[in-house]
Amino acid sequence: MQPTGPRPTAINLAHKFSLIDAQWQPRVVAEMNDYQFKLARIEGDFVWHQHADTDEAFIVVQGRLRIDLPQGPVQLQAGEMFVVPRGTPHRPCAEGDVRLMLVEPRGVVNTGDRGGERTAPNDLWV
Repeated sequence: MQPTGPRPTAINLAHKFSLIDAQWQPRVVAEMNDYQFKLARIEGDFVWHQHADTDEAFIVVQGRLRIDLPQGPVQLQAGEMFVVPRGTPHRPCAEGDVRLMLVEPRGVVNTGDRGGERTAPNDLWV
């Protein structure tokens, strides 16, 4: 049987990160069912926000990330992940340059219920 469509290739995360220069602007690298895998380069503190209808997974690829929660902070280093449960107020804080992957349903707004000037456009691929 002859294969159809483009040849499958691996996604090189280091290369994809090299194409992202804006801070706090997640870029989609893959989709699975209704979920998107997004890469982001971040530094400094984000805004407190929550997502009423979905959990949000943070996977640190490089650097150190602190996620502030009402119960206290969660510290993540490269190779670690944390899932923020739906409806939980949180604030990501990057200690220096951090590169991370987010896994969340398509259409999730990065600032959740907060909105404002830090809101990034959705569905931008890299």
